[in-house]
Amino acid sequence: TKPIRIIVPYAPGGPFDEVARILSQRLHESWGQPVLVENRSGAGGSIAAEFVARSAPDGYTLLHGNAGPLTINPSLMRKVGYDPVRDFAPVSLLLTSAMVLVVHPSLPVRSVADLVRLARAHPGELNYASAGVGNLQHLGMESLQARAGIRMNHVPYKGAAPAFVDIFGGRIGLMFANVVGAMPHVRAGKLRAVAVSSAKRSGSLPEGPAVAGTYPGFD
Repeated sequence: TKPIRIIVPYAPGGPFDEVARILSQRLHESWGQPVLVENRSGAGGSIAAEFVARSAPDGYTLLHGNAGPLTINPSLMRKVGYDPVRDFAPVSLLLTSAMVLVVHPSLPVRSVADLVRLARAHPGELNYASAGVGNLQHLGMESLQARAGIRMNHVPYKGAAPAFVDIFGGRIGLMFANVVGAMPHVRAGKLRAVAVSSAKRSGSLPEGPAVAGTYPGFD
């Protein structure tokens, strides 16, 4: 009976934002009410989650949540300002997606083995981006480093979109990115896809190997 808001925990232009805007249009067509997308990035998604948790519990403010604010942050942070079980009611699973390891085309990396060799030859010199401290992109890269015995520098952003900008410009070398958001840039030649984070090859990138092909069990 009135406008609905979908709160996105990350910056405009990223894959989560794109999915929310597609969803908002479909819901608007179904409900006949405006469905507005509002970006509240920061703190790995916790700022948006806390905002929704404190909003009126009437169903008109929805969180486009993911593992970051709902499972990872409450486990890693001492205080997040909300209880993911008490303060939210799950409505619907929208999508599941793998991440893809992408690099700037100038980086001499075409495989996980290439990356490991380069990082070992230049310890602490490679910079990788993520959409925030403690999110899946950050933890995925930390897991890869632990398995490979390498060390790179983490540069967190408030979402995937600003991280992509710095990779396009060559200021950041690589990142794990959501495959939905990364593939248009891979096809445009702005990024090179190296491997997917899922246990098996992804349907979105059938030609791309899985990290698990080099480090079994990585998923």
